[in-house]
Amino acid sequence: MRVATVRTSGAERLALVDPEGGALALPAADRRRPVGLAELLPAGPEAWAEFAERARSGPRLPFDEADLLAPLPRPANNLFALGLNYTDHGEEAYRAAGREYRRPRHPVVFTKDRGCVAAPVGPVGIDFSLSREIDWEVELAVVIGRRAWRVDEAGALDHVFGYCVANDITARDLQTRHKQYYLSKSLPGSCPLGPWITTADEVPDPHDLAITLSVNGVPRQVSRTDQMVFSIPETIAAISRIVPLEPGDLILTGTPAGTGFAADPPSYLAPGDVVECSVEGLGTLSNRITALD
Repeated sequence: MRVATVRTSGAERLALVDPEGGALALPAADRRRPVGLAELLPAGPEAWAEFAERARSGPRLPFDEADLLAPLPRPANNLFALGLNYTDHGEEAYRAAGREYRRPRHPVVFTKDRGCVAAPVGPVGIDFSLSREIDWEVELAVVIGRRAWRVDEAGALDHVFGYCVANDITARDLQTRHKQYYLSKSLPGSCPLGPWITTADEVPDPHDLAITLSVNGVPRQVSRTDQMVFSIPETIAAISRIVPLEPGDLILTGTPAGTGFAADPPSYLAPGDVVECSVEGLGTLSNRITALD
């Protein structure tokens, strides 16, 4: 199942995605039922089965008439992310800093502000008065579907609802200035997400997917998710030993080599640039960078 969030008639609604039919299936409106992904996730499998049944019998909306939003416009609790979780990205980051790479012993976990989530298509407005070093990072995002508290690696994937694509847009000059990740990763619009969530049952192995990013049609990042330093079960287990993961939480699992700051010379995004991020089987984000007034 693929679940999207769309805006129709001025309201946000969940929809089932039918890529082959080029349409979205919309459940009939019912105020007694949860209407958003954040509300439906904690309701459990029976609520999802009912939603799917209502959607399949409801109206259909052609893709070209849909106003596609981020599937989770407002993550329920936390938006976690991993730093240096691909060896080749760690090597390029250390090389750019003039240091010798050392593999992290534990997942490098940080958070992004929940308000930075952006739509999977369309413009992303950036305040270039705050940063002139806007960088890209394609990532596989994990959506938590069931509360995870002190889970072990063996059972970690049982708590995953599904997967989608993310672009962890980063202000590198803010990252250098403040010596941490949160502010540099939390500019409004700095997390395009989607284009929908593919449920875990349709992703046999999330560690065997092609992951790519291009800027203005030029490939910049080309890798596979099997290159992660810490697997998704390892990451879920590590976080949940300290912080409970709640339904609707997101985990961005890191980015491969090919980031702009590590290029020679460094390369950053500018107004008018089009960034496309893809993960095999999960869809593509396509966003044009614009400058906020």
